[in-house]
Amino acid sequence: MTGSDQARELLRAAYENRYTWDANFPGYHADVILTHGAECHRAKVRLGPDLKFAVTEASDPAAAEQIRNQMWEIAVHRVRRPFEETHAQNIFSLGETDQTGAVEILVGGKGAGDRYKVRDREVCMVHRHIHGVVVTIHTFSSHHTPEGYLSHRYDSVYHDPQTGAQKGERSEFTDLFTQVGGYYILTQRTIRTETQLTQFSFENVEVLEPVPV
Repeated sequence: MTGSDQARELLRAAYENRYTWDANFPGYHADVILTHGAECHRAKVRLGPDLKFAVTEASDPAAAEQIRNQMWEIAVHRVRRPFEETHAQNIFSLGETDQTGAVEILVGGKGAGDRYKVRDREVCMVHRHIHGVVVTIHTFSSHHTPEGYLSHRYDSVYHDPQTGAQKGERSEFTDLFTQVGGYYILTQRTIRTETQLTQFSFENVEVLEPVPV
């Protein structure tokens, strides 16, 4: 097996070890409490089996937009998509192995300039060019389930792809999940920066009833 093949298989194993929702995912609804400093806002959310979502009864328009952003993040990371569909146009090569045993995987082809680190069948670092910026995410701990892993503690920071200058503050995340109806669903996300603390709490989570055929 070539180095390129080894890199692809390492990333594939970690990619397929992520926790995602299967084709029978029924969707759910929940109450949301957004706490931002001294402010507290409430809303209701619904995420359908097609992973389309709605935010209703929000107590503040700006809070509703923040909640919509989080719902988009939730949905996009639980989508089950074949590895080859996502990475068919990428070429991989092995980089260095750090002192923790994490193997760097360098990306060429369509995703040229991106890179990952993989350790114990988990992606522990992502460095990607997305929408005109570079985002770097380090994962520090994970939740382990029989169906795959979920990131627990991680950070993110954005940089200008041309100058390398940091854009905005570094954010630290802590995610908590609860199993509802056989599916792991985010019930709390805490986001810390140097200047602020934001928390999204999802309460009264219930899976949706199947639509009669």
